[in-house]
Amino acid sequence: MHHGPLIAIVVAGLGLAFVFGAIAQKLRISPLVGYLLAGVAAGPFTPGFVGDQNLANELAEIGVILLMFGVGLHFSLKELLSVKMIAVPGAIVQIAVATLLGLGLALLLGWNWIAGIVFGLALSVASTVVLLRALQERRLVQTEKGKIAVGWLIVEDLAMVLALVVLPAVANAISGGQPGTPSPLSTQFDLGLWGVLGVTVAKVAAFIAFMLIVGRRVIPWVLHWVAHTGSRELFRLAVLAVALGVAFLSATLFGVSFALGAFFAGMILSESPLSQRAAEETLPLRDAFAVLFFVSVGMLFDPGILLRAPWALLGTLAIILIGKSVAAWLIVRAFGRSNAVALTISASLAQIGEFSFILAGLGTSLGILPAQGRDLILAGAILSILLNPLMFALAERLKPTDASASKPKPESPAAAPMAAEVPAEPEPTAEPERDVTPTSLSSHIVVVGYGRVGSLLGAGLLAQGSKLLVIEDNPDAVATAKRDGAELLVGNAADPEVLSAAGVDRAIRLFVAIPGSFEAGQVCEQARAENPTLPIVARAHSDAEVAHLTKCGATLTIMGEAEIARAMLGLCQNLVVTAEPEAEAETRAAAPETQADEAPSPTEAAQPRMLRPRKPTAESPSEDPPAAA
Repeated sequence: MHHGPLIAIVVAGLGLAFVFGAIAQKLRISPLVGYLLAGVAAGPFTPGFVGDQNLANELAEIGVILLMFGVGLHFSLKELLSVKMIAVPGAIVQIAVATLLGLGLALLLGWNWIAGIVFGLALSVASTVVLLRALQERRLVQTEKGKIAVGWLIVEDLAMVLALVVLPAVANAISGGQPGTPSPLSTQFDLGLWGVLGVTVAKVAAFIAFMLIVGRRVIPWVLHWVAHTGSRELFRLAVLAVALGVAFLSATLFGVSFALGAFFAGMILSESPLSQRAAEETLPLRDAFAVLFFVSVGMLFDPGILLRAPWALLGTLAIILIGKSVAAWLIVRAFGRSNAVALTISASLAQIGEFSFILAGLGTSLGILPAQGRDLILAGAILSILLNPLMFALAERLKPTDASASKPKPESPAAAPMAAEVPAEPEPTAEPERDVTPTSLSSHIVVVGYGRVGSLLGAGLLAQGSKLLVIEDNPDAVATAKRDGAELLVGNAADPEVLSAAGVDRAIRLFVAIPGSFEAGQVCEQARAENPTLPIVARAHSDAEVAHLTKCGATLTIMGEAEIARAMLGLCQNLVVTAEPEAEAETRAAAPETQADEAPSPTEAAQPRMLRPRKPTAESPSEDPPAAA
């Protein structure tokens, strides 16, 4: 059977991404580097297979849609509005600074001012996929840092939507309607630049209003109806149809980006109790298509730019990695946030991505951006994405130096009355600062994760008087552990530094209570290296996860579903049906004095199929009921 370019790009993209990603993982660097190199290998600038770039871009767009839908599922409108006071002005100022820096570099290269503005705008907006993947890998999406970063990203997306609509009108006005593609609105209705801008703002406002008024009622109702059908396949299909359909219609009818439409769809659904299930259903496809995004970016990279314009490329990278980061850091600090928050936001924004490619392509097609500008933007995007993990590592190294600065300074007596007069604004829920101070405990128990399982386990261990240390980085779970009185390390247990600080070499037992098997496997592997004789108990959800965790060093792996089934079977052995055969009932009636203690109550008699505990007899000794799973 003949196969088309779609199958070829999917197979080659995922296959090469797997090979290069596995190599990157083996070398202990981010798999994203491997995915980008897979794209370079499949691109037109290297020998061998050349994939269809247009198809790769469209497949990558699906990844962006599903990723933003998943992020929206973990956000509410209230949470998004809680960071508006820093995200809106911060994003606007940072875009302005990056645009001015890009304009300066463009003028040094001999371009005109409009080319410089387009170039600067392309360097100002961060990649949605890269930023969210970086936050998810570090479990920061639902922290204060993550909320600010996502809010910042939404404002940047809205600004780029305006730029993409206004840019053709600007180009048409400058060129006198000669080259390029004029704006449809300006040519059909003669609106002019300000008219086009006003219509665009009105369309965005109409989209938001539509989602809050109509989408807020229709989307949860549809998914609740599907959920009640009992078909998991139909529910999965409904979730994907909502995510992709809303994104497509938002772009077609209202002119906003796919990413923004998908984010609002997820945010509307987040108010429904089905949001967690929806997130789980989209996870496999989301990860697969996100990988194709990085492959499509790698296909755009022309290594020849490194030789043709090395100094211009260095200047471009300096704007992305240093200019944007310093501007973001200063803005966040100016709003009174801690150095740790400012460094995380700076590292998150120190890259560019999909909107940059769109702006570069549009600017080139309109004849207002030279081809060299497009090549510099693409090369800057590739290299900044490659270097982004290093920016996060640098931010982590700089954070401990701010320990003294983060402590509250004593208030002077003169300033106290002034402070009393000004009502304090409610502080946003801040995520706990990373704390890897080595513990002094020995012969203690370490619990990794303090969620639904870990908190029950920890409370029981504390009630027994055990010496307990908890490793957690989720704000709510950290607060619960503190409330229970457990000693706490704030950080990701997959980080060797955090695990070492927990004193696993002196611990008597390690419980890995986090649900993710891959991260749990890393914890087991590193703990086993630290303490070869340490008993490690982990949790799993399937036989494959049990095998994986056992291979990684877990002494015992408990599968929740199996324990529930075992407990139910144990209860069945200790229960009897109250309804008895007629002959046995007659025997009971003949000897009431010996069976009086087992006579059913009127309530039991009215419900003959109800199960009740069996009375212990000589032939059937009493057994303790099994513990709840």
